[in-house]
Amino acid sequence: MCPGSAAEAAAAAAMNSKSVCVMDASGPLGHALVARLLRRGYTVHAATYHQDHHYDHHPRLKLFRADPSDYHAIADAVHGCSGLFAIFNTPQLGSTSSGLQCHQQQEEEAIVEAEVRAAQNVVEACAQTETMERVVFTSSVTAVVWKDKDDHRALDETSWSDLALCTRFKLWHALAKTLSEKTAWALAMDRGVDMVAINAGLLTAPGLTAEHPYLKGAPNMYDHGVLVTVDADFLADAHVAAYECPTAYGRYLCFNNAVCRPEDAARLARMLSSSSSNAPPPSDELKVIPQRIHTKKLNKLMLEFDGDLH
Repeated sequence: MCPGSAAEAAAAAAMNSKSVCVMDASGPLGHALVARLLRRGYTVHAATYHQDHHYDHHPRLKLFRADPSDYHAIADAVHGCSGLFAIFNTPQLGSTSSGLQCHQQQEEEAIVEAEVRAAQNVVEACAQTETMERVVFTSSVTAVVWKDKDDHRALDETSWSDLALCTRFKLWHALAKTLSEKTAWALAMDRGVDMVAINAGLLTAPGLTAEHPYLKGAPNMYDHGVLVTVDADFLADAHVAAYECPTAYGRYLCFNNAVCRPEDAARLARMLSSSSSNAPPPSDELKVIPQRIHTKKLNKLMLEFDGDLH
């Protein structure tokens, strides 16, 4: 059943008997999903990877402590569920001095490995859960958009980021999302798990800063018109639709804002700088965007001037 469809009322009773799991439920998307699913009559297993979370008591809400590297904890959380909303938030690393770059790279590579391992554990646990009907796997637009400059094919839901390119330019967020999603798809097909992937844009929510790993390579994404964002409510609705619509399949690119004009970039920069009073200054990635905007404007003026001369 799709949210807002004519069949919504008729299927409400069936929903009331279903349990679904949201994992990790501690972030903005997790909270938005839990709230929507409770309103729609589901019993919700809210599994969190961190202890610093808060949920008000609800008779149909069950809280679980999960660990993405602990298969048994994941299996306990999804036990008896008909659906899983799998979310893995790539950790945000602090700024690192040049003397610690080697350590930082090792940490980033470890994050990639951890995310792949989490995808394996989640899908395998669902494969072993008899009541499981569908997994909605949260991936990223960064698993789609990074390709060689000589590749001129249009981007769509069949596109994958180039792993060699991501490794070469240290695009760890894109590498983690691409590898983990590919791992999830391979295992889901092997185990017969019905899975739908949501490839989301940058989630704009409180606490977002310019240091978010999604923004690595932001100037290049801006130049190619693929720097996109999505708010938590829109993204949560997309997840619910992907779970409830029986015809949903494959991958879905999900965003409700494209940062492709100078004013869009300025608005995003203001959002990042105002999200926290203690936010760090804009990263080098974002500082380059206004510089490129200025360069493009200058080049355009020079072309117009040259045209006037001729």
